[in-house]
Formats: sequence, C-alpha cells, structure tokens
Amino acid sequence: MIVVFAVALVGAIGGGVGTAQAEGSRSSYDRQLLFFNHSYGVLDRETADAIEHSDYLRDFANFQVRTTTGTGGQTWTGRYLMGRETYLELFGVGDLPGPDGVLGAAGMGLSTERDGDLATVAERMKSEGATPVDFLQTKDFGDGVPVPWFDALLTSTEYDAFQAWAMEYRPEYFADPRGHTEPASFPGDVGRERYLSDDYRTHLMRDVTAVRLAVTEGDLADTMPLLRAGGFAVRTLPDGGVVAECGGTTIRLDAVPRGQAGLQRVEMSLNRPVKDRHVERIGRSTLTVGPGSHAVWTFTDSATR
Repeated sequence: MIVVFAVALVGAIGGGVGTAQAEGSRSSYDRQLLFFNHSYGVLDRETADAIEHSDYLRDFANFQVRTTTGTGGQTWTGRYLMGRETYLELFGVGDLPGPDGVLGAAGMGLSTERDGDLATVAERMKSEGATPVDFLQTKDFGDGVPVPWFDALLTSTEYDAFQAWAMEYRPEYFADPRGHTEPASFPGDVGRERYLSDDYRTHLMRDVTAVRLAVTEGDLADTMPLLRAGGFAVRTLPDGGVVAECGGTTIRLDAVPRGQAGLQRVEMSLNRPVKDRHVERIGRSTLTVGPGSHAVWTFTDSATR
C-alpha cells in the first residue's frame, strides 16, 4: 500500500515555512495514538530497478511488486518489503506523477491501532495549532468498485518533498475477503498486525525499527504537530532535526535543502539472528544484514541529487 496524497490532492513544490520548535524528550499526552506504519521514498531509476529484480530481497523479506488503484482511479506501482506491523515502499523517478515522482520525494504514514482514535488525533492536532485535512483513501480490487480503505489526516496539502499523515483502516476493508486481513484481536482492532499478512515469518525481515529521512525545514515544521498529536516523544537535535520515539519505531527527520531531501536509512529487526555479516549492494543503495538480529539499509547515494 502507498499513500501518496498528492496523487489525489495537489502537492505543491512551494511548501510551508517555519522552523521546528525545541521539544522535550517526553510526550505531553498520556496515551500513544499513532504508530509508524510505513515510509516510502523515490530513488534513482537504477536503484529502483535493481530493487525490483533483486533475488536477495525476495529471500530477505516478504517482497512484492504490485500496482494499486486508489481514490479517483489513480494508480501506482511500488516495491514493498512487508513486515509484521510495518513496511517499506520504494519507487523510482517517474513512477509517480508530477512532483511526487521526482528524486528525493518521500512520505510516512502513522496509523492508529483502535477504531475511533483518529478523531482524538484530529482534536490533538488542532490543539497543536494545525488544521487537519480529512482524506478518504479507497482501493479498487479490479472490479471498478472502490472499497473504503482508510481515513487519513494531513497537516497540509502543500509540501516541498515530504508529507506525513495519520491514518485509520476502515471496517469495510477488513470485511472484504479480498484484502486477506486477519480477524480482530480485540473489539475495535484496526491495527497494523491485523492488516499485514504473516508471510514475514518465512523470511528474515521482521519489522522496521528506525527510519531516517532528510526533509526541508518547511516540511519538518508541518510534520511536528502530527508527531506530537500522535503521542511521540519528540527531541530536537542541535542541527535542527528531530527524533521521534515511542511506539516501537524511531523516526529521525533531518532538516536539509530540497536538493538533499530523501529517504536516507532504514533499520530493521530480523526474525532470527544471523551469525555473519552480509553486505548486498542494490543499485546505489547498500543493505547490511547481521551479525545478530539487525539489518541496515542506506540510500544516501540513491535518494538525493
């Protein structure tokens, strides 16, 4: 799945302005409502093609290349590494229309685990000074009938190269057998583990544990209310970037000029420890697996100009 909202909403290169304010290392809310769902990045064509045809990735993760039809009939084809609760989505230059398909464009979805929590996130966002923008993403399973997929909240419809959003899966999607989702574990369960399949168990990759993205100052400022409203503990770094923790996945956003923006680094947990260190060069990116139960994928040569 991808959520490139500028496919349905207009993404502007101008973006917002402002700087991230100094944040403490603790959340001001008593309950975490949003959790890292997935990130996507637009890479150079050489790297995207190498990822798509990598035999190693098909062994390493529950790896898929698929085309999705969303709201308004918009389609996109992505390369997916699916874990237990989280996943990674990768594109090449030109795979998405307009500014969303240029080198260094990226995004991040944060999702709720309980039905109804998105409404609370919206109220929190308002208290953080943001005006939430509602969005319904649908999915067409091939019969031309859109099925409600998830509700979403944006902090802005204008951005330079990066957009984050809050999302909550819809009961209609879980009820459709074509989604191949799991039964609810508790009343109101709309969680990530229920949405994703258990096919990760037959591969090494388990989940995304940390993600690092380079974003413009304006995009970072627009993202801050969403992180705070979700219940993340946000810490400002000396260089102006931020680290958001809580919820299992550490999110780092570095403030950079637009030409340096893009997906930089992803860390992943493994289902089992590996004895030796394996380095796999995939296009202009490098995936290092082990030793132990950890893997790191760096994109610094493939996601920036």
